[in-house]
Amino acid sequence: MGDDRPEPPFYLRVSIPRQELDLVENGEVIRTWPVSTAKNGPGERMGSGCTPRGWHRIRAKIGTGLPPNTVFVGRRPTGEIYDAVLAARFPERDWILTRILWLGGLEPGFNRYGAVDTTWRYIYVHGSPDEGVNGTPASHGCIRMKSSDVADLFERVEVGTRVLIEP
Repeated sequence: MGDDRPEPPFYLRVSIPRQELDLVENGEVIRTWPVSTAKNGPGERMGSGCTPRGWHRIRAKIGTGLPPNTVFVGRRPTGEIYDAVLAARFPERDWILTRILWLGGLEPGFNRYGAVDTTWRYIYVHGSPDEGVNGTPASHGCIRMKSSDVADLFERVEVGTRVLIEP
Protein backbone atom coordinates (compact mmCIF):
# COMPACT_ATOMS: atom_id res chain seq x y z
CA MET A 1 0.00 0.00 0.00
CA GLY A 2 1.63 3.16 -1.19
CA ASP A 3 0.33 5.82 1.20
CA ASP A 4 3.01 7.03 3.64
CA ARG A 5 0.84 9.75 5.19
CA PRO A 6 0.86 9.84 9.00
CA GLU A 7 -2.17 8.49 10.81
CA PRO A 8 -4.77 11.21 11.37
CA PRO A 9 -5.80 12.02 14.97
CA PHE A 10 -9.29 10.51 14.44
CA TYR A 11 -9.96 7.63 12.07
CA LEU A 12 -11.53 4.21 11.62
CA ARG A 13 -9.41 1.08 11.31
CA VAL A 14 -10.85 -2.13 9.85
CA SER A 15 -8.89 -5.29 10.60
CA ILE A 16 -9.64 -8.02 8.08
CA PRO A 17 -7.90 -10.73 10.17
CA ARG A 18 -9.70 -9.74 13.40
CA GLN A 19 -13.03 -8.96 11.67
CA GLU A 20 -13.30 -5.77 13.75
CA LEU A 21 -13.64 -2.04 13.19
CA ASP A 22 -11.89 0.29 15.64
CA LEU A 23 -12.58 3.97 16.26
CA VAL A 24 -9.13 5.44 16.91
CA GLU A 25 -8.52 8.84 18.50
CA ASN A 26 -5.02 10.18 19.20
CA GLY A 27 -3.56 6.69 18.83
CA GLU A 28 -5.99 5.04 21.27
CA VAL A 29 -8.85 2.70 20.40
CA ILE A 30 -12.01 4.36 21.74
CA ARG A 31 -14.51 1.74 20.58
CA THR A 32 -14.44 -1.59 18.70
CA TRP A 33 -17.27 -3.27 16.79
CA PRO A 34 -17.45 -6.69 15.09
CA VAL A 35 -17.68 -6.66 11.29
CA SER A 36 -17.84 -9.04 8.37
CA THR A 37 -15.60 -8.32 5.39
CA ALA A 38 -15.50 -10.12 2.02
CA LYS A 39 -15.72 -13.88 1.82
CA ASN A 40 -13.31 -13.55 -1.15
CA GLY A 41 -10.69 -11.88 1.09
CA PRO A 42 -8.83 -8.63 0.50
CA GLY A 43 -8.37 -7.13 -2.96
CA GLU A 44 -8.99 -4.02 -5.00
CA ARG A 45 -10.06 -5.14 -8.50
CA MET A 46 -13.47 -4.22 -9.86
CA GLY A 47 -15.76 -7.27 -9.85
CA SER A 48 -13.54 -9.25 -7.46
CA GLY A 49 -15.99 -9.34 -4.55
CA CYS A 50 -13.02 -8.50 -2.29
CA THR A 51 -12.64 -5.88 0.44
CA PRO A 52 -10.24 -3.13 -0.68
CA ARG A 53 -7.22 -2.36 1.49
CA GLY A 54 -5.45 0.87 2.34
CA TRP A 55 -6.54 4.39 3.21
CA HIS A 56 -10.04 5.57 2.34
CA ARG A 57 -12.35 8.36 3.40
CA ILE A 58 -16.07 8.47 4.04
CA ARG A 59 -17.36 10.17 0.89
CA ALA A 60 -21.06 10.11 1.85
CA LYS A 61 -23.28 9.30 4.83
CA ILE A 62 -26.65 7.86 3.79
CA GLY A 63 -29.70 7.19 5.94
CA THR A 64 -29.82 10.07 8.42
CA GLY A 65 -33.07 9.96 10.40
CA LEU A 66 -34.40 6.74 8.88
CA PRO A 67 -35.70 3.98 11.18
CA PRO A 68 -33.48 1.07 12.20
CA ASN A 69 -33.45 -1.82 9.71
CA THR A 70 -34.44 0.41 6.78
CA VAL A 71 -33.66 -1.54 3.60
CA PHE A 72 -31.50 0.12 0.92
CA VAL A 73 -31.04 -0.81 -2.72
CA GLY A 74 -28.73 1.33 -4.85
CA ARG A 75 -28.17 3.63 -1.82
CA ARG A 76 -31.88 4.48 -1.70
CA PRO A 77 -34.40 3.37 0.93
CA THR A 78 -36.93 0.93 -0.53
CA GLY A 79 -39.66 1.70 2.02
CA GLU A 80 -39.16 -1.77 3.54
CA ILE A 81 -38.10 -2.49 7.11
CA TYR A 82 -36.08 -5.68 7.49
CA ASP A 83 -37.65 -8.42 9.63
CA ALA A 84 -37.88 -12.22 9.68
CA VAL A 85 -40.82 -12.26 7.24
CA LEU A 86 -38.95 -10.14 4.66
CA ALA A 87 -35.80 -12.25 5.16
CA ALA A 88 -37.78 -15.44 4.51
CA ARG A 89 -39.32 -13.95 1.33
CA PHE A 90 -35.89 -13.02 -0.09
CA PRO A 91 -33.37 -15.51 1.33
CA GLU A 92 -30.64 -14.76 -1.26
CA ARG A 93 -30.72 -10.95 -0.94
CA ASP A 94 -27.55 -9.20 0.21
CA TRP A 95 -29.14 -6.90 2.80
CA ILE A 96 -27.95 -3.30 3.20
CA LEU A 97 -29.69 -1.94 6.28
CA THR A 98 -30.04 1.10 8.58
CA ARG A 99 -27.10 3.33 7.48
CA ILE A 100 -24.45 3.49 4.76
CA LEU A 101 -20.97 5.01 4.93
CA TRP A 102 -19.83 5.09 1.29
CA LEU A 103 -16.06 4.84 0.99
CA GLY A 104 -13.66 6.42 -1.48
CA GLY A 105 -10.06 5.28 -1.90
CA LEU A 106 -7.21 7.72 -1.29
CA GLU A 107 -4.34 5.84 -2.94
CA PRO A 108 -4.15 6.44 -6.72
CA GLY A 109 -3.52 3.23 -8.64
CA PHE A 110 -4.14 1.08 -5.56
CA ASN A 111 -7.72 1.84 -4.43
CA ARG A 112 -8.50 4.98 -6.43
CA TYR A 113 -9.13 5.45 -10.16
CA GLY A 114 -9.58 2.91 -12.92
CA ALA A 115 -10.27 -0.76 -12.24
CA VAL A 116 -9.42 -0.45 -8.52
CA ASP A 117 -11.61 2.54 -7.56
CA THR A 118 -13.35 1.84 -4.24
CA THR A 119 -16.02 4.49 -4.87
CA TRP A 120 -17.15 3.03 -8.18
CA ARG A 121 -17.00 -0.48 -6.75
CA TYR A 122 -19.69 0.82 -4.35
CA ILE A 123 -17.87 -0.29 -1.21
CA TYR A 124 -19.64 0.69 2.01
CA VAL A 125 -19.63 0.23 5.73
CA HIS A 126 -23.29 -0.70 6.20
CA GLY A 127 -25.81 -2.36 8.44
CA SER A 128 -26.63 -6.02 8.02
CA PRO A 129 -28.82 -8.59 9.74
CA ASP A 130 -27.08 -9.38 13.04
CA GLU A 131 -26.54 -13.03 12.10
CA GLY A 132 -24.50 -11.80 9.09
CA VAL A 133 -21.89 -10.34 11.45
CA ASN A 134 -20.42 -13.25 13.34
CA GLY A 135 -16.65 -13.00 12.95
CA THR A 136 -16.66 -14.75 9.58
CA PRO A 137 -15.83 -12.99 6.28
CA ALA A 138 -19.07 -13.28 4.29
CA SER A 139 -19.76 -10.04 2.40
CA HIS A 140 -19.49 -9.29 -1.32
CA GLY A 141 -16.74 -6.71 -0.62
CA CYS A 142 -18.38 -4.29 1.79
CA ILE A 143 -17.84 -4.06 5.53
CA ARG A 144 -20.98 -5.33 7.25
CA MET A 145 -21.95 -4.26 10.76
CA LYS A 146 -24.88 -5.07 13.01
CA SER A 147 -27.62 -2.46 12.47
CA SER A 148 -27.40 -1.01 15.99
CA ASP A 149 -23.60 -0.79 15.68
CA VAL A 150 -23.62 1.02 12.33
CA ALA A 151 -26.21 3.48 13.70
CA ASP A 152 -23.87 4.20 16.64
CA LEU A 153 -20.84 4.59 14.36
CA PHE A 154 -22.79 6.79 11.93
CA GLU A 155 -23.39 9.36 14.69
CA ARG A 156 -19.68 9.44 15.61
CA VAL A 157 -18.18 10.17 12.17
CA GLU A 158 -18.41 12.83 9.49
CA VAL A 159 -17.96 12.89 5.74
CA GLY A 160 -14.21 13.01 5.19
CA THR A 161 -13.31 10.79 8.15
CA ARG A 162 -10.39 8.59 7.17
CA VAL A 163 -10.71 4.79 7.14
CA LEU A 164 -7.76 2.38 7.08
CA ILE A 165 -8.54 -1.16 5.93
CA GLU A 166 -5.73 -3.44 7.04
CA PRO A 167 -5.01 -6.86 5.54
